[in-house]
Amino acid sequence: MSLLRLRWALVFALAALPAAVSAASPAAPVAEGRFGTVVVDAGHGGGDHGARGPKGLLEKDLVLDVARRLSKRLSAQGLGVVMTRDADAFVPLEERTRIANAAAADLFVSIHANASSLRGVHGIETFFASLEATDESARALAQRENLAFGATAARAGEGDPLLAILGDLLATEHLADAQEFARMTQRRLATAEASRSRGVKQAPFVVLMGVRMPAVLVEVGFLTNSAEEKRLGAERERERIVGGLADAVAAFRRRQDARLGLADAAGGPR
Repeated sequence: MSLLRLRWALVFALAALPAAVSAASPAAPVAEGRFGTVVVDAGHGGGDHGARGPKGLLEKDLVLDVARRLSKRLSAQGLGVVMTRDADAFVPLEERTRIANAAAADLFVSIHANASSLRGVHGIETFFASLEATDESARALAQRENLAFGATAARAGEGDPLLAILGDLLATEHLADAQEFARMTQRRLATAEASRSRGVKQAPFVVLMGVRMPAVLVEVGFLTNSAEEKRLGAERERERIVGGLADAVAAFRRRQDARLGLADAAGGPR
């Protein structure tokens, strides 16, 4: 077994072990089996700035603000919320995975902003994990995001055989749910006149492959598009995004509980 394969075998093995959750708010108590906890993952952080807009808006700052707002909104809905980072700090891939799995969460939402060498490109897209990318742009984006965690993660996302096996084993159970939530999210986020829907896509995002729960990655817009950077810099647009994400989580929560035959205190599905 190569060192690369051994490293990723250890990453996923360690992620499966119980551990204390860090960077987390206390989870709200919920009935056994009921949808109760969401992991909110703000991409990048610290020395990893992510995308940068023409006017200087940094992806790491934008997505942290959106993640904090979303966490508050979900907490107000009675959900337990775990943040992989709640400060301007770089959190390694292994730690993000460990935090999510230690929380035994029901959903993982990773928030990012996009970039393109073509300044006119704009819009929102939502991804779920797959070893095969929807298209070349999705593959390139996954490669870029994976590279933020280091060259090893980038190579692993490009087709390491052991990671492929582990990714298949971990993702199969939750793949349909992740795809369903991705569609719910995309419908709610890409509704504004100024927001062009780029659709639901799949790509080998390593951060989505290691978590044992439905997981999606949302690109809330292109910072390299000047109009979109301006829009994403405004509180109104951030609140619109948060509202769409929170509505999608609420709808997914109701559907998951209904599938298990769980009802709210009033006697009907939530």
